[in-house]
Amino acid sequence: MRIQSAIATLVLGAVLVSPAFAQNSQQTKMADCNKQAGDKKGDERKAFMKTCLAAKPAAAAPMSQQDKMKACNKQAADKKGDDRKAFMKTCLSSAPAN
Repeated sequence: MRIQSAIATLVLGAVLVSPAFAQNSQQTKMADCNKQAGDKKGDERKAFMKTCLAAKPAAAAPMSQQDKMKACNKQAADKKGDDRKAFMKTCLSSAPAN
Protein backbone atom coordinates (compact mmCIF):
# COMPACT_ATOMS: atom_id res chain seq x y z
CA MET A 1 0.00 0.00 0.00
CA ARG A 2 2.79 2.44 0.88
CA ILE A 3 4.67 1.71 -2.35
CA GLN A 4 1.54 2.35 -4.41
CA SER A 5 0.97 5.72 -2.79
CA ALA A 6 4.64 6.65 -3.26
CA ILE A 7 4.45 5.74 -6.95
CA ALA A 8 1.21 7.68 -7.34
CA THR A 9 2.84 10.71 -5.73
CA LEU A 10 5.83 10.50 -8.08
CA VAL A 11 3.62 10.19 -11.16
CA LEU A 12 1.45 13.10 -10.07
CA GLY A 13 4.53 15.23 -9.43
CA ALA A 14 5.91 14.45 -12.89
CA VAL A 15 2.59 15.34 -14.52
CA LEU A 16 2.42 18.65 -12.69
CA VAL A 17 6.04 19.61 -13.42
CA SER A 18 5.96 18.79 -17.17
CA PRO A 19 3.74 21.70 -18.26
CA ALA A 20 5.72 24.12 -16.12
CA PHE A 21 8.95 22.99 -17.76
CA ALA A 22 7.47 23.28 -21.26
CA GLN A 23 6.09 26.73 -20.48
CA ASN A 24 9.44 27.88 -19.09
CA SER A 25 11.34 26.72 -22.18
CA GLN A 26 8.77 28.48 -24.43
CA GLN A 27 9.17 31.65 -22.38
CA THR A 28 12.95 31.42 -22.75
CA LYS A 29 12.59 30.96 -26.50
CA MET A 30 10.27 33.98 -26.68
CA ALA A 31 12.75 36.12 -24.74
CA ASP A 32 15.63 35.03 -27.00
CA CYS A 33 13.65 35.77 -30.16
CA ASN A 34 12.64 39.17 -28.76
CA LYS A 35 16.30 40.04 -28.18
CA GLN A 36 17.21 38.92 -31.70
CA ALA A 37 14.35 40.93 -33.21
CA GLY A 38 16.00 44.07 -31.92
CA ASP A 39 14.54 47.21 -33.55
CA LYS A 40 12.40 45.49 -36.18
CA LYS A 41 8.87 46.91 -36.42
CA GLY A 42 5.48 45.93 -37.79
CA ASP A 43 5.21 43.17 -40.39
CA GLU A 44 8.97 42.65 -40.49
CA ARG A 45 9.00 41.94 -36.73
CA LYS A 46 5.94 39.68 -36.96
CA ALA A 47 7.53 37.64 -39.75
CA PHE A 48 10.83 37.37 -37.87
CA MET A 49 9.14 36.30 -34.62
CA LYS A 50 7.05 33.68 -36.43
CA THR A 51 10.15 32.17 -38.03
CA CYS A 52 12.22 32.40 -34.86
CA LEU A 53 9.60 30.80 -32.62
CA ALA A 54 8.92 28.01 -35.12
CA ALA A 55 12.61 27.13 -35.50
CA LYS A 56 13.84 23.92 -33.95
CA PRO A 57 16.75 24.20 -31.51
CA ALA A 58 20.18 23.51 -32.95
CA ALA A 59 21.26 19.89 -32.72
CA ALA A 60 23.76 19.11 -30.00
CA ALA A 61 27.33 18.47 -31.07
CA PRO A 62 28.05 14.78 -31.57
CA MET A 63 29.71 13.00 -28.66
CA SER A 64 33.49 12.63 -29.04
CA GLN A 65 34.96 9.12 -28.98
CA GLN A 66 36.55 9.90 -25.61
CA ASP A 67 33.20 11.02 -24.14
CA LYS A 68 31.54 7.94 -25.60
CA MET A 69 34.18 5.72 -23.95
CA LYS A 70 33.60 7.40 -20.57
CA ALA A 71 29.83 6.97 -20.84
CA CYS A 72 30.09 3.32 -21.89
CA ASN A 73 32.60 2.58 -19.11
CA LYS A 74 30.23 4.07 -16.56
CA GLN A 75 27.35 1.91 -17.83
CA ALA A 76 29.53 -1.23 -17.86
CA ALA A 77 30.77 -0.81 -14.29
CA ASP A 78 28.97 -3.95 -13.02
CA LYS A 79 29.90 -6.17 -15.99
CA LYS A 80 32.92 -8.50 -16.14
CA GLY A 81 34.77 -10.56 -18.74
CA ASP A 82 32.99 -11.47 -21.97
CA ASP A 83 29.78 -9.70 -20.91
CA ARG A 84 31.69 -6.44 -20.50
CA LYS A 85 33.57 -6.91 -23.77
CA ALA A 86 30.34 -7.54 -25.69
CA PHE A 87 28.59 -4.61 -24.02
CA MET A 88 31.46 -2.21 -24.75
CA LYS A 89 31.59 -3.27 -28.40
CA THR A 90 27.86 -2.62 -28.81
CA CYS A 91 27.91 0.60 -26.79
CA LEU A 92 30.88 2.12 -28.59
CA SER A 93 29.56 1.27 -32.05
CA SER A 94 26.05 2.62 -31.42
CA ALA A 95 24.92 6.17 -32.04
CA PRO A 96 25.39 8.55 -29.07
CA ALA A 97 22.38 9.02 -26.79
CA ASN A 98 22.17 12.83 -26.83
